[in-house]
Amino acid sequence: MAGTSGNGKAKDRWAAGVTPYAEMGYYNADYQPKDTDTLAAFRITPQSGVEPIEASAAVAGESSTATWTVVWTDRLTAHESYQAKCYKVEEVPGTNGQQHIAYIAYDLDLFEEGSIANMSSSIIGNVFGFKALKALRLEDLRIPKHYLKTFQGPAHGIVMEREYLNKYGKPLLGATVKPKLGLSARNYGRVVYEALKGGLDFTKDDENINSQPFMRWRDRYLFCMEAVNRAIAETGEIKGHYLNVTAGTMEDMYERAEFAKELGSVIIMIDLTIGYTAITSMGKWARRNGMILHLHRAAHGTYTRQKNHGVSFRVIAKWVRMMGVDHVHAGTVVGKLEGDPGMIAGYYSACRDFFNKKDPATGFYFDQDWGSMPGIFPVASGGIHAGQMHQLLDYLGEDCVLQFGGGTIGHPMGIAAGATANRVALETMVQARNEGRDYVKEGPEILRKAAQGCRPLQAALDTWGDISFDFESTDTPDVVPTPTPTA
Repeated sequence: MAGTSGNGKAKDRWAAGVTPYAEMGYYNADYQPKDTDTLAAFRITPQSGVEPIEASAAVAGESSTATWTVVWTDRLTAHESYQAKCYKVEEVPGTNGQQHIAYIAYDLDLFEEGSIANMSSSIIGNVFGFKALKALRLEDLRIPKHYLKTFQGPAHGIVMEREYLNKYGKPLLGATVKPKLGLSARNYGRVVYEALKGGLDFTKDDENINSQPFMRWRDRYLFCMEAVNRAIAETGEIKGHYLNVTAGTMEDMYERAEFAKELGSVIIMIDLTIGYTAITSMGKWARRNGMILHLHRAAHGTYTRQKNHGVSFRVIAKWVRMMGVDHVHAGTVVGKLEGDPGMIAGYYSACRDFFNKKDPATGFYFDQDWGSMPGIFPVASGGIHAGQMHQLLDYLGEDCVLQFGGGTIGHPMGIAAGATANRVALETMVQARNEGRDYVKEGPEILRKAAQGCRPLQAALDTWGDISFDFESTDTPDVVPTPTPTA
């Protein structure tokens, strides 16, 4: 990267032309981050010949105030305050010097209050196409409480949602209607009724069900809410169906959300693809109207999955918690989708804990204090079944939603039986945990004994008991814990 004069000496800071980013103040090893700063950890892979410190300074510069050449208008501002500052660069273990973590601090005044759209446009908006880098990934953010307080946060959060539903002490159970495309509205409603009657707390639309020629949104809502109300009447439990209000315009989304409210739904759903401003707007609408807000993370894998380039899902989890959702899909570990145990533990912690401790094993590069912002329900969905219940409870804990789509609707005895199998498996495992048993080790035997008195569970175990998805994860921790030798 250019930036020296013809005689090889460093240029004056304000001399016209190109000056290295590090020399313009975007790298400062002596900088002490303030409590009010937003801190970012970037995984950088510089091009050959580009020094890691200069590449890191370039990321700081291009994600704040810099451009490719010196501009004299910087002198009309308090430019040092507005410059992002890379204050530390560390080599990533096991990469032979090819990757480094750049730690960058951003002043509080660089971001508009209450706007993830603005924060993301600043931090990841332009720099990912920078030619001097082979790859770039935003691994983590430390967001100061001063900035958190400018956001509403979850429409309701975990505690309030449990009070809405009157369900405590165990994960919530759900299922995605399958097939997710092609059913008529009446047949779609029949699936909802059978699943809820059989024992689930929720059913849901999938991410790509909106308002297509085979089933328009208003018809789906009517038949789904008829099914929900019948299941509530028959079971005496509060239940819901995630009515997806995702649409092409905000006006259409508000219309659909209002109709869902008129029908008495307790929950609506949106997709990540609607964008950060729309998510924030729907979060505010949901709180104002007393509706739980579920977020499907549609399309996230296009930029969260690869380890060397994109944005880690732990950052997305933090952002959506701030924007106002109550649920977000966050991985399963044992299902069909990407999920290293350590990384998934970090995502779940980012969703629901009030403090995330710096820990390489879970991907946290900073301590994150959430202040009083409520946690949200992480949702496990994708290739899970009743035979994995002990693993799911162990990996994911009780403050989550377990969604068995194929594992309910594909049950050989029918949809209601599939729901019953999942409900019995869950409650049996929770009881074993509460009794102090080693439910992880004894899990298969606990399920086998429960199945002796529950034909639907026995059929589920017979059908899926040996099914697993054992593939190597692409997003894994850089550091593996090493046991301390004993004397």
